[in-house]
Amino acid sequence: MPRMDMRRHPQGFAGLPWPRQPLRELGPEFYSELAPQGLPQPELRLYSEDAARLLGLALPAAPQQRADWAELFSGNRVDPGQLPLATVYAGHQFGNWAGQLGDGRAHLLGELAAPDAAQNGGHACWEVQLKGAGRTPYSRFGDGRAVLRSSLREFLASEAMWHLGVPTTRALCLVDSPLPVRRERLERAAVVTRLAPSFVRIGHFEHFSHSGQHAALRRLLDAWIARFEPDCTHAADPALALLQRVVQRSAELVAHWLAVGFVHGVLNTDNLSMLGWTLDYGPFGFLDAFDPDYTPNTSDTAGRYSWGRQPAAVHWGLYALAAALKPLIDGTQAIEDAVQAFPAAFDAAWRARLRAKLGLGAQSAAADALARDWLALLQRARADWTLSFRHLHDAADGTLPPQLAAQFDAEAGCAEALHAWLQRWRALSSAAARAAMPTVNPHRVLRHHLAQQAIDAAEHGDFGPAQALHEALREPYRESAAHAAFALPPPPDAPPACLSCSS
Repeated sequence: MPRMDMRRHPQGFAGLPWPRQPLRELGPEFYSELAPQGLPQPELRLYSEDAARLLGLALPAAPQQRADWAELFSGNRVDPGQLPLATVYAGHQFGNWAGQLGDGRAHLLGELAAPDAAQNGGHACWEVQLKGAGRTPYSRFGDGRAVLRSSLREFLASEAMWHLGVPTTRALCLVDSPLPVRRERLERAAVVTRLAPSFVRIGHFEHFSHSGQHAALRRLLDAWIARFEPDCTHAADPALALLQRVVQRSAELVAHWLAVGFVHGVLNTDNLSMLGWTLDYGPFGFLDAFDPDYTPNTSDTAGRYSWGRQPAAVHWGLYALAAALKPLIDGTQAIEDAVQAFPAAFDAAWRARLRAKLGLGAQSAAADALARDWLALLQRARADWTLSFRHLHDAADGTLPPQLAAQFDAEAGCAEALHAWLQRWRALSSAAARAAMPTVNPHRVLRHHLAQQAIDAAEHGDFGPAQALHEALREPYRESAAHAAFALPPPPDAPPACLSCSS
């Protein structure tokens, strides 16, 4: 194992001051302080220019800068004045209470001020977290490590989702090492550095509520509201006002997931962000052929977290949050009403996104019926989700684009049904709404077969395909001949995305 470098380095945190740790102010019951185990012979493999810009970091152009990043973002170099922190939380997993959990393989270095808060959704700071840098007191039976395969998937997905416009944690960089880690097989160890305004999740509130630590629960609530929801301090019941905000944000997030064809795969309450951001990329996937029951998670045998059941899963998680906040809220009916607002909020957000994707104008019964029939036709034909929406725009002039027709030719009767549907669509859609369709229907998403090709090459030491894929996903709504190969559906012999939680 590497020797931890505990000297105070003049360059600080890659040229910036070391991150601050305001979490310490909440009290020691919220975290454990510990040094990462780090990695031997770390190498910086990938980094996001966009994420580095959010922190004001100079890009690692020179060999020594790359070496410094490898040491820092592997966990080999820490600030001796304040060791990283691992936070404690709890959660429900697949609907069952799992008890105390926590950052089993994550080390929070602290937070850095955003030089331009407008780039961060208005948030003033980014938390910087290492994922895979070794065991913590919350690792249970795990080794605290992440493998190259899963780290590369998280790096690519975080940045791809951000550029799709979906609220998500960011990925700053990926460092790997020859250190062997056993999962289903021996694999290379890796660390991905994640960024978010906060990594606090529903499970943090559950931990202190279920364990009866109500004073700590109140401190967590007050600190969260002061930091992220200051308007809630003026509400008659701040905790209830916070719950209402989380419900609304979560509804909008799930609608956005469904719109881009994203399936999270593990919507346990310890993976649900209080910010309403996408958090923790395990066995995620993007739809290829449209199947509402698709789930990429091999552990999800009942399909609890499939594409079409994600709204119900998040709604269930919000009930868990409501139960956790109950000691701080007056009135059981108010709590029930707050969570029961989710279905209507989701329905409104989902309908609005569908209308935008289909080039429809104002909401109407006819528009809703047209959208429902489109989804039924996609499912019947098992048409490609991304390509069908993308090329629908090109059918407005009365022609049938071959890329769209190809999605409906295989199943008997689907081509005729498409023709009839298109006649209704051309009559109902508006020119202005159709013109905006390419801005909400991506040309490229992170398809499983593309991610797997990048992983296969990276495991043999070639990160060129991963870098090319990363670059192609930075502007997913802009068609580019250079990136045309990344817009193709998987080949017929490509295996489906069936991934374990180690993926």
